Amino acid sequence: VIEGKLWESAPNKIPVCVDCHQPHKVRRVFYPAGAANKDCLTCHGKQDLAVQRDGRTVSLFVDEKAYTGSMHDGVGCAQCHSDVDPSHVRPCETVTKKADCSACHAEVVATYQSSIHGQLNAKGDPDAPVCLDCHSKHATQGKKTKSSPTYPRNIPNLCAQCHREAEKAAKRLPAGVKDIVGSYDESIHGKALTESGLVVTATCVSCHSAHGELPPGDPRSTVHPANVAGTCGECHAGIEAALKTSVHWPGNTKTDKELPTCNDCHSSHKISRTAEASFRIRMLDQCGRCHAEQAESFFDTFHGKVSQLGSSASAKCFDCHGTHGILPPSNPASTLSPANVVQTCGKCHEHSHAGFTTYLTHATHRDPDKYPWLFWSFWGMTSLLGGTMVLALFHTGAWSWRLWQTREEWRAHRAALLAAEHAPGVKLYRRFNRYQRMQHLLMMISFFALALTGMTLKFSDADWAVGVSRLLGGFAAMHVLHRVAALILLTVFAVHVLSLNRQRKESGKTWMQLIFGADSMMFNWGDLADLKATFAWFFGRGPRPRYGRFTYWEKFDYFAVFWGVAVIGATGLLLWFPELGTYVLPGAAINVATIIHSDEALLAVVFIFTIHFFNANLRPDKFPMDSVMFTGRITVEELKRDKPREYEALVAKGELEKHLVDPFPKNVERGFRAFGMVALLVGLSIVALILYAMAFQHS
Repeated sequence: VIEGKLWESAPNKIPVCVDCHQPHKVRRVFYPAGAANKDCLTCHGKQDLAVQRDGRTVSLFVDEKAYTGSMHDGVGCAQCHSDVDPSHVRPCETVTKKADCSACHAEVVATYQSSIHGQLNAKGDPDAPVCLDCHSKHATQGKKTKSSPTYPRNIPNLCAQCHREAEKAAKRLPAGVKDIVGSYDESIHGKALTESGLVVTATCVSCHSAHGELPPGDPRSTVHPANVAGTCGECHAGIEAALKTSVHWPGNTKTDKELPTCNDCHSSHKISRTAEASFRIRMLDQCGRCHAEQAESFFDTFHGKVSQLGSSASAKCFDCHGTHGILPPSNPASTLSPANVVQTCGKCHEHSHAGFTTYLTHATHRDPDKYPWLFWSFWGMTSLLGGTMVLALFHTGAWSWRLWQTREEWRAHRAALLAAEHAPGVKLYRRFNRYQRMQHLLMMISFFALALTGMTLKFSDADWAVGVSRLLGGFAAMHVLHRVAALILLTVFAVHVLSLNRQRKESGKTWMQLIFGADSMMFNWGDLADLKATFAWFFGRGPRPRYGRFTYWEKFDYFAVFWGVAVIGATGLLLWFPELGTYVLPGAAINVATIIHSDEALLAVVFIFTIHFFNANLRPDKFPMDSVMFTGRITVEELKRDKPREYEALVAKGELEKHLVDPFPKNVERGFRAFGMVALLVGLSIVALILYAMAFQHS
């Protein structure tokens, strides 16, 4: 009945025989089992038994049912309250100290005393938890009992009594550690516990231990960086084994840098599913903390840019390098080794092949020695962009200055044209037919869509880019919109070329005659003469030139479309179908195509929305808009002033009359102008966003 080992393990803490059975006194010793407890319960079994301590009422009631149903059933009161003295009328009046759990739980108490909780308790800290804060005094239940505070399902709430936000332990945590319990509740472990009822999932004690909690900075702590993999490995043994083979395991890599551990990637408490978008995006930042150079080059790539726009579907670091068993590419087992890289790329690129995998994933145009093709491609396109814009802006600036100098002349002429345009019964010259206007409209709409989606991707590191991406429905929607617009533009281009061929056949001309004819869009020596005369006029050294049907700047705009569609279209198709393209071209061609496609598109957008807008609409003598590309109509007086050679040629041939048509109804014309104004504002807004990004955010 009496276990002698109790005296051996805790001498002077367990009552000895004579404490209850007084010596040298004849008495019957055949007490029924539990008689000593029943003696205690004669008083402590009363629900109203209480005492006043420090001005408050403390109940001394012990629920016998709860006690006998607890883990301590069969343990006598005097085994815990060892300083009771049965020689007194009220044996418990000799109790002067709290029960010492170490009498039976010596090892657990020793662990507790070494913990942060025990250390604080030893210092007399009133916030330090003790045994009875987690285990009921007289109704202690086992951790497998569902009603126990230490049952896995109940542990978060138990720890939350101190560690929930604004509670006493939470207030003492270092700054930046906020709402630990709330974070756990939202984590994959917390949801598995509370929503799925999986009691085998990790709880607070799974990571921090039940009694030996220590801060992460303590080398003895279960969550110290050196120990956390082993702690997580208690449940995730396979992952721990994979981690031990990787470059991130201390024994495999010689470095003076701190290697990442489980909670560096998965966080300490708010552990999410790895398939969640937020986790995939967050890992880019996490990997970049150590691999800054690789992260910088990654964000120059398509994968990196769409990731900055919030796309979780595009490849991230661990999609290529692996998750826990990361190995250098030189290792045959690596996901990026020659034997495995095609399969790795094939997870996203179904038709991946060896040529495709030679794409330079972390190449940068900033290194001329390592990546000369990228370096010279970038600076070649930058020079083209800069040189074109400098010359164009000089031309625009000189033109603006000349118009300012002659404002009285063109203002009077402008007023007369507007009056003539709306005069009753007026006939207008139809400069562009419906087919040509529809081509321009479709090209304009597709170009706006390409510009908005393309520049959002190019400047994905600008804060406005994410907002625009969301406005357009996210990157998945942008992806579709960009390609649909590209198909429309390519179709318009193809149809235009076919229409030129039809025009050639109908006129009976050869291609040479069509291209180099008098009214052709091809440059000729007359354009050079007009250019010289125009600059002479800009600076007051001659009259305004007498332009023909197409001016040199209109021809430049026209051939810019041919150049742009050829360059942007070819590189765009390679980027659209990289697996197919790399059967012929090396993988590095994708890197070069990315630079050319991006910078040529930037040149096109900036040129169209500034120089072309000025030439056609924003110059003072046309402001706020020249609607000829929407209506196709201008007054004869405007034709005579703007295109005198064309007017004279039509009169000489007697063909002017057949080109005269009625104006559109005023409400239709107002609709054209409203549409044009919206287009102007959108285009100028895109340029403003680009300039803002280049000046303040884009690198």
